[in-house]
Amino acid sequence: MEEKDSFNHLPHKTIARLSQYRRALLLCLSRGKSHIFSHEIATIQHITPVQVRRDLMLIGYSGTLRKGYNIRELIDLIGNIIDSDEGIKVAIVGMGNLGRALINYFSGKRHKLEIVAGFDTNPDKIGNTMNGVPCYPAERMKEIIEREKIEIGIITVPAQNASQTANELVAAGIKGLLNYTPKPIDVPDYVYLEEYDMITTLEKVAFYVKMRQSEEESNKK
Repeated sequence: MEEKDSFNHLPHKTIARLSQYRRALLLCLSRGKSHIFSHEIATIQHITPVQVRRDLMLIGYSGTLRKGYNIRELIDLIGNIIDSDEGIKVAIVGMGNLGRALINYFSGKRHKLEIVAGFDTNPDKIGNTMNGVPCYPAERMKEIIEREKIEIGIITVPAQNASQTANELVAAGIKGLLNYTPKPIDVPDYVYLEEYDMITTLEKVAFYVKMRQSEEESNKK
């Protein structure tokens, strides 16, 4: 099997799709399926079979004409590419509805990627535990992150606090950030940042629904 370093230059979108492929493959495996074709993966992911084959060629994996891809082997290969050997610890800052929902959703999903701490300023939340994740006061962020060797931070605070929270996480040694607030943040080049704005995503969906409605109305004329 190839070393992880050989996959360093995979396109970001390919990495995202590999994660999606793995989720679909795990579901198929749980249903007793052992092999799968590219067009089956494509149907699940709502993309083209060509895209699936291109992604899997980039990671050096090919199936057979008769059986397709071996699901267990492909899951293991994707895990070898995406997962860290030692595992990576995650913290969530902002234990409101979204923060708690993320903890509940993510619990037990990936043994190599674990949410181990939450932070908040609300005294009613501090000291509580959600699905095994303790909530600490925000002022202890640097201490806990260093002690637990946490490398990824998820920001779910109110938008006006996003930049300050990001700065505090970076100062505490965080190497990757996922920003769930609608406010863009700036981080140093050595910190990997992903920003997920749910309002923008929903508006994008609404735009395509509107376009589809326009097409249907035009076809009726």
